[in-house]
Amino acid sequence: MSKPPPYQRRIVDDELDELILSLPAIALEGPKGVGKTRTAEERARTLHRLDDPAQLAVAQADPPRLLEGERPLLIDEWQRLPQVWDLVRRAVDEGAAAGSFLLTGSALPDPPPTHSGAGRIVSIRMRPFALSERFPETARVGLAELLTGPAGPIAGKTQFALKNYTEEILASGFPAVRSLSGRARRQTLEGYAARIVDRDIPDDAGVVIRNPEALSRWMAAYAAASSTTATFETLRDTTAAGHAEKPAKSTTQAYRDALARIWVLDEVSAWIPSTNRLKELGHAPKHQLADPALAAQLLGVEAAVLLAGGIPGPAIPRDGTLLGALFESLVTQSVRVYAQHSEARVKHLRTQRGRHEIDLIVERGDGAVIAIEVKLARTVSSTDGKHLTWLKEKLGNRVLDRIIITTGPSAYRRDDGIAVVPLALLGP
Repeated sequence: MSKPPPYQRRIVDDELDELILSLPAIALEGPKGVGKTRTAEERARTLHRLDDPAQLAVAQADPPRLLEGERPLLIDEWQRLPQVWDLVRRAVDEGAAAGSFLLTGSALPDPPPTHSGAGRIVSIRMRPFALSERFPETARVGLAELLTGPAGPIAGKTQFALKNYTEEILASGFPAVRSLSGRARRQTLEGYAARIVDRDIPDDAGVVIRNPEALSRWMAAYAAASSTTATFETLRDTTAAGHAEKPAKSTTQAYRDALARIWVLDEVSAWIPSTNRLKELGHAPKHQLADPALAAQLLGVEAAVLLAGGIPGPAIPRDGTLLGALFESLVTQSVRVYAQHSEARVKHLRTQRGRHEIDLIVERGDGAVIAIEVKLARTVSSTDGKHLTWLKEKLGNRVLDRIIITTGPSAYRRDDGIAVVPLALLGP
């Protein structure tokens, strides 16, 4: 039997290494295939796999046995037996030592455990590989440093170009998918999408899907809406295009809830600051799937189509090309990983009439922010930062920095103070 490949350290490992020294129980959450089990195994001494039918049957017969064994003790896919959560919570209440339990889960069960676990079990989100995790030698501009302020010099060069970013959108941040190419990669992603409908939602989210074809169409409509704030009524209309009946609102809401529970949807919430000097802010989330490669697969697009500037797939109103939307998805995925490392939150800003829009707002705990615009462009114009300038004028020093993320070759700071940073140069 061949040995598994050496473990590739993730940015989230730093967070885990710090927390496991102080906390008795940690839940590592994220979509299937993101690498949760492999990361947790690096620390575990005992492993219980509840996605193994034999192990699950034993656990169902005698749940407390899951807490037996040398610690740290890992319970993989805990949602298959939701009472595990309460067992671990009680063990923490009874004085379990730091680093006792690791839980990995690919879904939030419905109904949820009896108790939330707040204060006993700390949840950590794990996302697909950020770009700097795929190419760690390229990162030159750290988000953590930018979050300390004030805005300082920016520099760096990269050979990454548009075709490289397009390939990374399609290559996926799921570890097992990244090792594949061509037909094998496409069929693996197609199988991933099919499994969501056929197995993951019924088994892990506990939702019965009566019309799998309609759910698949809704997922494609959602993929087409990547990086937009399209209304859910628009998604419902798009799902029904070419079909006799439009799915009921309650049905599509159930789709959304189930996909969110298995971490396939990764919406970006609207930024509504607590001390609000901004008027008429929109509350709609920005749509994102867990991985832009999954969105591309649901839409059936390859590199040549994306680079040609086409907008294939379901008709969703958007500014710019599908490639631009998926590039923003890749940026968002990466920025979220970096922001989590710095204990910062990622939101987006859009006024209700769309007069002002900022793609990403990275907010520190004290409310100070970095404002980020995403441009699928090698160069930027003098007007590309107008919304960033507007926010700075409104909030003053609360805006730590303003950044335009591009596909260009160089990182630099403009005369107006806005930093221009190629995505390949951005890191934690």
